[in-house]
Amino acid sequence: MTAHVKTIAVIGLGYVGLPLAVEFGKSRPVIGFDINTSRIDALRVGHDATLEVSNDELASANQFVLTSNPADLAAASIYIVTVPTPIDAHKRPDLTPLLKASEMLGGVLKRGDIVIYESTVYPGATEEDCVPVLERVSGLTFNIDFFAGYSPERINPGDKQHRLSDIQKVTSGSTPEVAEEVDQLYASIITAGTYKAESIRIAEAAKVIENTQRDINIALINELAMIFNKMGIDTDAVLKAAGTKWNFLPFKPGLVGGHCIGVDPYYLTHKAEAIGYHPQIILAGRRINDGMGAYVASQLVMAMLKRRLHVDGARVLILGLTFKENCPDLRNTRVIDVVAELRNYGVQVDVHDPWAYVAEAKQEYGLDLITTPEPSTYDGIILAVAHDSYRDAGAIVLRGYGAPKHVFCDLKSIFVDDESDLRL
Repeated sequence: MTAHVKTIAVIGLGYVGLPLAVEFGKSRPVIGFDINTSRIDALRVGHDATLEVSNDELASANQFVLTSNPADLAAASIYIVTVPTPIDAHKRPDLTPLLKASEMLGGVLKRGDIVIYESTVYPGATEEDCVPVLERVSGLTFNIDFFAGYSPERINPGDKQHRLSDIQKVTSGSTPEVAEEVDQLYASIITAGTYKAESIRIAEAAKVIENTQRDINIALINELAMIFNKMGIDTDAVLKAAGTKWNFLPFKPGLVGGHCIGVDPYYLTHKAEAIGYHPQIILAGRRINDGMGAYVASQLVMAMLKRRLHVDGARVLILGLTFKENCPDLRNTRVIDVVAELRNYGVQVDVHDPWAYVAEAKQEYGLDLITTPEPSTYDGIILAVAHDSYRDAGAIVLRGYGAPKHVFCDLKSIFVDDESDLRL
């Protein structure tokens, strides 16, 4: 006798939710939900603006249906929540999207249903913040009438080598039986395998420290870059030399943005402070990385002054706005910090990025991206994002946007030493 295949609903069809919904939709019924109706309309005609899923992949998910109507979710019995978990202006966790999704699901929840969260949170958030909302709205009792799971997302936007099915998945559930069901669910699409954590809180903690560890390592390299700069030593050359040791970790200096590394540590520090512990190393790393935009701007200004270039009223071109290379994702990009700091010096800043959406840059940051930089124009040029198009163009072409006397900052160390004037 064939076992009943449960319908899945994926809540939030962004960088995380869409690849997940499409992969499941190849083999079982999936309802894809998003509150953004224009996003739903675009997906219905086969276009993913995030560029994470191709038109062919969308078409291959023949059991995948799209909706922005919450009532349609009642047909599912497993709900996977992949909404954003940002921080507010004071760097405090903002659970609003997560709690609103939970409230919506509470309205359709039935006995026997499972709600799985993938959004990054602090340990305890699923059972202490989300489950009470589900109980209140549904009138059902947790772990008797409905159940929960947590399986942290590990999507790396723009990475075509490490796709959803190629990355091992951590899973967990609110009871041993549900943990096994959640694990088997993901095992059906994850070829790299799954890892069943002992509890939801352990899975939550594992996720939040993945990016916290990375953040601290990058902060260390950023601090070393500042020290070596004062000593007149090329940081990239130092890292190459140190990298010859087998256990040296290959991190590079730079701006730390995006929806994970620049955000997740604040979820952990918030929870730590709530239980009476004041984290030191984590927050120190955050302070260093949050200050890198201002540091980059100041380094460019000092280099311009050394060349007797007038700073107030100078024109500077920034190449790249997205938070990482070869990806249109603008969330929490720290390139905007460089723009803001340069403007504080009275600099006129133009920003160019072939990957970024013009309307999104305007809406999120008030920036009017330029389509084609003018040759022989700029007093300073910052290569901020290592898009392949910039790498392929070469230093000579990029420096061609500069005035006869200018400063070229290769922030990502794409080119060799003598092709740039300034690096981290």
